[in-house]
Amino acid sequence: MSEILVIGHRNPDTDAICSAIGYAEFKRRTGMAEAVAARCGDTNDRIDFVLNTFGVPAPKFVADVSPKVADVMQRKILSVRPDSTTAEALRLMDEKNVRVLPVLDADQKCRGLLSLFKLSKFLFPAVSWDASQYNSREVLSSLTGLVRTLGGELVIGVDTECEEELILIIGAMSLESFAARLDQFPPEKCCVIVGDRRDIQIAAINEGVRVLIATGGMAVDAQTLAAARAKNVSVIISPHDTSTTASLCRAALAVRHVLNEEFLCFRESAPLAAVREEAAASGYLAFPVLCGDGRTVGILSKTDFLKTVSRKLILVDHNELSQAVQGADEVEIIEIIDHHRIGALTTPQPILFRNEPVGSTSTIVADCFFRNGVELPRPIAGLLLAGVVSDTLNLTSPTTTARDMEILKKLEGIAQVNAREFTEKLFASGSLLTLKPAPQAITTDCKEYAENGFKFSVAQIEEIGFDQFWKRKDELLEALENYRAGRAYLFSTLLVTDVTTQNSLLLVVGDEKFIKRINHPRLEPGIYELHDVVSRKKQLLPYLTHCLREKEKGVKG
Repeated sequence: MSEILVIGHRNPDTDAICSAIGYAEFKRRTGMAEAVAARCGDTNDRIDFVLNTFGVPAPKFVADVSPKVADVMQRKILSVRPDSTTAEALRLMDEKNVRVLPVLDADQKCRGLLSLFKLSKFLFPAVSWDASQYNSREVLSSLTGLVRTLGGELVIGVDTECEEELILIIGAMSLESFAARLDQFPPEKCCVIVGDRRDIQIAAINEGVRVLIATGGMAVDAQTLAAARAKNVSVIISPHDTSTTASLCRAALAVRHVLNEEFLCFRESAPLAAVREEAAASGYLAFPVLCGDGRTVGILSKTDFLKTVSRKLILVDHNELSQAVQGADEVEIIEIIDHHRIGALTTPQPILFRNEPVGSTSTIVADCFFRNGVELPRPIAGLLLAGVVSDTLNLTSPTTTARDMEILKKLEGIAQVNAREFTEKLFASGSLLTLKPAPQAITTDCKEYAENGFKFSVAQIEEIGFDQFWKRKDELLEALENYRAGRAYLFSTLLVTDVTTQNSLLLVVGDEKFIKRINHPRLEPGIYELHDVVSRKKQLLPYLTHCLREKEKGVKG
């Protein structure tokens, strides 16, 4: 059963984390057992305070949901060892109907690929009519390998583990013809395959051949065996007929001698889209898949790229791909629960899209429990309460609605928490301007937006008082500009809000023609005073988009 990730936006705030946990709990309690809360960014001190207060672990971290090689690869690997015989490899290929096998060593490292095409060229080499050329007769194997391949019996064995080149000779002719044939080859390299022809057996032994293979499962008489021992000739009994035995002997070769050492492999974490293109452009049929330490953990065939990756997402607290977890555009989004403006996200099929003009996504999630009569556990009620008071500044933000007030009162009762007291503790729990370096402080709660083809960012920090801000304003401006330039935004802003006075300071960097449109009191270059402005969504963002439109009008004029 594949997980369905319930996940908030990048650089998650308290509402994004708490609503993800809460909605995942709601979905599980209403029949979606595979729903799992997730996050695509780090938590912060305030989020950690909330999670610790109510004893709830942080959602699992997922940086990228785009399909990976691991999603489609075959985890059950059909493979052979380097010292496996080609006969064993062919048997496995036939049983499993595959054309390529990876050759893995004892450490699961891939030594190469064994293809049916290359095996066929070896097993059926081109025949040379030159008697001095005997490639079609050559077998590179040990006696042990021959016995294992034949399923035979080693009666006399001399240097059984020594891998050597043998020349196959079939003793199915007159004694005179056999003797003439044997004279063409070095006897110490000859492997004579013969039935119950005692005369041929004795002649081969007298010439000192390397090994005698008696076919048909028939025993070799004691006198012949004694002669073989005297001449240090090894004797094998094959249960097969002569023709089958000869064919099998060719397949006694260790696969390390015929594997393709050049091959294309991929990491299991590699993006599937990029791998698909690379694999299609190659001439390979299969691709080993490696984990971080180089072990082979799977195999890809070109048919695996046709598989559908069934990963699904439920987005909470956002509805724009620019804010979503990386790869969200490559998987199925089945629901969106949000309280922000509707962005430019499109889906290939209809989905459940619940977007309400309330102060917090946690309000919507809590309402799902209440409307459907689903039991709301106390810890989850505490998290949702934290999400509401965080996003509405304990119902003082202009985004606050009567519905937020109603929901918060219910959550107080279930969580057994006083919202006002909790809010004070929440905002005192983690001052970004006190605890974090400037680059991290300005991006902890930062969102990307697009308007009329322009991209920009809006970040927010909520503090108790502005003392720390004025101490660090220069490094904050520098960090904000570096962030903007690195992403080629038209402009970037940081809203620093004093939750006690309900006032904010706005830092702006970027396009000068845009900045000139800002008509709030300027305290210093790049710093503006925004009286009674606390909401990024309802107050600041509409104002910024208005300034952007005015800037464009000025350019056209």
